[in-house]
Amino acid sequence: TDIFIADGKIERIGKDLPVPQDDVYVFNAEGKPLTPGFFSGITSIGITEVSAVEGSSDASLALKEMRPEFDVVPAYNPNSSLVPVTRIEGFSFALLGAGSRGSIFGGQGQMVALDGAYESFIGKPVLFVNVGSDASSLSGGSRAAQWMLLNQAMQEADMPPVSTETALLTRAGRGTLSAYTDNGKVVFNVDRASDILATLRFAQSYGLDAVISGGTEAWMVAEQLAAAKVPVMLDPLVNLPGNFDRLGARLDNAAILEAAGVTVVISGAGSHNARKQRQMAGNAVSHGLPYKAGIAALTSNPARVFGISERQGSIEENRGASVVLWSGDPLEVTSAAEVVVINGKLIPMESRQTKLRDRYLPENPAMPRAYIKP
Repeated sequence: TDIFIADGKIERIGKDLPVPQDDVYVFNAEGKPLTPGFFSGITSIGITEVSAVEGSSDASLALKEMRPEFDVVPAYNPNSSLVPVTRIEGFSFALLGAGSRGSIFGGQGQMVALDGAYESFIGKPVLFVNVGSDASSLSGGSRAAQWMLLNQAMQEADMPPVSTETALLTRAGRGTLSAYTDNGKVVFNVDRASDILATLRFAQSYGLDAVISGGTEAWMVAEQLAAAKVPVMLDPLVNLPGNFDRLGARLDNAAILEAAGVTVVISGAGSHNARKQRQMAGNAVSHGLPYKAGIAALTSNPARVFGISERQGSIEENRGASVVLWSGDPLEVTSAAEVVVINGKLIPMESRQTKLRDRYLPENPAMPRAYIKP
């Protein structure tokens, strides 16, 4: 099967397509796997360079106030070294996430294509909320207080408080939350089964289009999630009770959810190790997730969940051209991306890491010592 890409889109798919006479790139896949570009999960790619260096990390707000209007998108740097490091591994899009350091509202983020362009954002803004034990320190030490605060915030968005002294939100914050009550996409970082059910009730009460992130115990409430049509973004390798919200951790979480009809998305590898997303999907497959569902959890599922299917996540005519040619099975760690195309643009297969490798690995007596392997 041939695929013809032009002007950022897949124009034609068929057998023995004619090759235009003008300047084109032709790749012979030789039977190797071709997939849509993969999703690198909720990350801070482009808004964090070195996590431990405060001046290079813009992914979270530490004002200790509820500021849902905080938006990480203006801080995105397409020239970040993490962008090429991630995309040459076969990843074409990511969800910029806003972290929670100041309140249970992390703030807003958005989907971004990793093509290195300044105008790379796709889809609508996404709001991030942190609940459960991880957020207890942000709500007076009690998860019960989290729902009290969230309910008050949503009520303020609907009707401004009489007194600003007791208000949780600014005028801008009220406007932001109000926009999400009309089926806006809200990602809740939550693990415990009972907290997930509380999240479903809360989202339904205020007309929010909820997505569960984390979801360690989501398998326990798979039927309720499927009935509510709420997707789950999870790390399939979380199989230990790291805290009291994760006592029910298990390796077949993704398989159980998928079998129940829940849309599963792989996430959790982090900004500097996004390449491990496909390994995580492979582990999920090894523990019962069907192979096609494993690929979908990295491609079509996240694209559909966040409303960007026209741009990412599939190989179809008249849709965005973000595809990857692999040396072998993309869910095997021994395979590698050989050709990466994002938004119709052929991506150079180099990054800061490959440049360092090429600079220091070869032994060349003609070069100064700093340029050769010791």
